[in-house]
Amino acid sequence: MSAGERGRLAELAAELEELRRALRAGGGPERIDRQHAQGKLTARERLERLLDDGATWLEVGLLVAHDRYDGQAPGAGVVTGVGRIEGREAVVVANDATVKAGSWWPETIKKMLRAQEIAMRCRIPIVYLVDSAGVNLPYQGGVFPGQYGAARLFYYNSVMRRYLGIPQLAAVMGPCIAGGAYLPALSDVILMVEGTSFMGLGGPNLVKGATGQSVGAEELGGARVHTQVSGVAHYALPDDGSCIDKLRELVRELPRPTPAPPRPVTPPRRSPFDLYDLLPDDHRQPYDARAVLETVLDGEGLDEFQPGHAAEMICGTGFLDGLPVGVIANARGLMKPAGGGAPRFGGIVYTESARKVAYFIETMNRHRTPLLFVQDVSGFMVGTEAEHSGIIRAGAEFVEAMATATVPKLVLTLNHASGAGYYAMAGQGFDPDFLLSLPTGRMGVMEGESAVMALFSAQLDRLRAEGKIPDEDLTTKMDEVRAEYDRQLDARFAAARGFVDAVVLPEELRPALGLLLRAALHNPGPHLGPFQLPEGIR
Repeated sequence: MSAGERGRLAELAAELEELRRALRAGGGPERIDRQHAQGKLTARERLERLLDDGATWLEVGLLVAHDRYDGQAPGAGVVTGVGRIEGREAVVVANDATVKAGSWWPETIKKMLRAQEIAMRCRIPIVYLVDSAGVNLPYQGGVFPGQYGAARLFYYNSVMRRYLGIPQLAAVMGPCIAGGAYLPALSDVILMVEGTSFMGLGGPNLVKGATGQSVGAEELGGARVHTQVSGVAHYALPDDGSCIDKLRELVRELPRPTPAPPRPVTPPRRSPFDLYDLLPDDHRQPYDARAVLETVLDGEGLDEFQPGHAAEMICGTGFLDGLPVGVIANARGLMKPAGGGAPRFGGIVYTESARKVAYFIETMNRHRTPLLFVQDVSGFMVGTEAEHSGIIRAGAEFVEAMATATVPKLVLTLNHASGAGYYAMAGQGFDPDFLLSLPTGRMGVMEGESAVMALFSAQLDRLRAEGKIPDEDLTTKMDEVRAEYDRQLDARFAAARGFVDAVVLPEELRPALGLLLRAALHNPGPHLGPFQLPEGIR
């Protein structure tokens, strides 16, 4: 490990790893043991067996809700992400029965919908590993009703089946009760595990209360009933392991999309661990953005587009995991314009840089080259000179080019993702395919110090005019604003609310981007929302 790993990024990375370990433990050792005693694997053990050995797995939404419910909802009780099964990219949704019996919190629905949206946008298979007691009743108001409540899951199920032709495989590996039963029922293939799985619109207790009939779970809706009597399910397997093996076999038999022509993958010019040294401890300090890109891109490096013009914005083409990609990145530091004039601040979008990026995006879109946005942006330039130069119109051209580009879009936040610059650099509201952040990412409308000036400048100016200094009460209020902004700017705060798909470590970054880029290649774009219906159906 390098000396730089003792810096700020290393500190944040260590904190992230500690949080991850706690969340991946689900409900804890006692509940894991209980799952094993029932003859069942845990959600993560099932995933480990389902995914290809050694292949990259990008867990989406691990940090969602980690700072809510007094820590009682790790991962919101469901594991979601993108990985490889039998050599092909796929989405997986696995209920974690060690967390409140896998019941659905409001954020559980949010995570599952995001997983389905990834499958719909990227046109890749989705596998459901179902083991859930249904709605978490104390929070039903955030689960059951609404346009994006639980019903939306079944709407997406139906759209994938009827219109998009996306393979959906469901393994019922525990309880699957009430409306939740429609998730597997609307899938293409249903597997059940003998002795441990149950599927029914009502469990034995509800049946007893509603009809007075006493019936056991296995007799009511076990694997034998649904594969031999009702015909609802298609395969009955003796245990979790054989069920997962059957899932892999079914994925292997799916028709394959036309593969991209093979191209040798060359290692990057720099080690990913160099990021620990390249990114400064103080997020306000400059660094070499081109060197950062050398830790991510293939060894051919970046073929830069107009490198001498509007240098505060880096545009260029390269390869990532053997696939062509157009890169748009913010440079940091002071930039001296080639034509003379005042230096420019890196991380700020000026009129010329906005128009440069807009033109580059449109070119990449015509060439059908996917885009990678590397964010460290503080916003657009303000002031008389900027306004007179037409910054509003240039910014609109930048935003429109990005918003209407129909190629896959991946976003990586290094440091700042602030103001309208965050929007222009493919912020979440513009439906990029995937969003990742390093632990150093800071997402918010502005930095804490800027917020203090916006909120308290009038008071401070008045005090200065009177020859006074802020008293303890005002100083405390300003410190509280700074602290609250720092809390909300933290990448973990963004991840807890689903504003990014995952916070990744430097050494995880390149494999994750390569996996997600390949997953996104079949995105037909453009999208208004999570998916696009094929021609002739709209």
